[in-house]
Amino acid sequence: MKVTIIYDNTAFKKDLQADWGFSALVEVKKRKILFDTGANGKILISNMQKLKLNPEEIEDVFISHLHWDHIGGLSSFLQLNNKVRLWVPSYLPEAKDAREVIEVKKPTKLYEGVYSTGELEGIEQSLCVKTKKGIIIIVGCSHPRMEHILNVASKFGEVYGIIGGLHGTKPESLKELDLICPAHCTQYKLEIKSLYPEKYVEGGAGKVIEIE
Repeated sequence: MKVTIIYDNTAFKKDLQADWGFSALVEVKKRKILFDTGANGKILISNMQKLKLNPEEIEDVFISHLHWDHIGGLSSFLQLNNKVRLWVPSYLPEAKDAREVIEVKKPTKLYEGVYSTGELEGIEQSLCVKTKKGIIIIVGCSHPRMEHILNVASKFGEVYGIIGGLHGTKPESLKELDLICPAHCTQYKLEIKSLYPEKYVEGGAGKVIEIE
């Protein structure tokens, strides 16, 4: 499994543009899934080009929730590749341009080893990927309670780590995880880094995380 952060509040690579929002490319079992699309299509596509990521090779787009900083780049992406399967938590007008649109309300198996928590607390779904080390959760903002996200994700296997926006998540709720990459809207990033220095992974646009 390989996760490349494309869009984030900070830039891990200096030639990429940072902006408020989140997007990442998740590569698993030869499948490429674009997780969220950031706030600005021009920035999304520019960062993808600099990372040598081809939009036309992406087969799925997974939208965590419908806030502008996660769907703002969707229209620009679909202009380059509208042959994708789009997984959304609720009705999304821009989705009409995609080949296939699937609303995900409940915990769902997308593909072998790839799952969605479903739309938790009426706002957000998270992507769960099974690896040899356990389940990796990719989150947009973690608006639902972290305990709720972890509980649903654990139904797919033992949870190993989490990558993405952690919003107001209390650091203590992450204590059982072995990998923590806080990005985007995480309010307690410094506290998480201080509390879990061996588990902490710095995010930012251009960061690549590979897990067996």
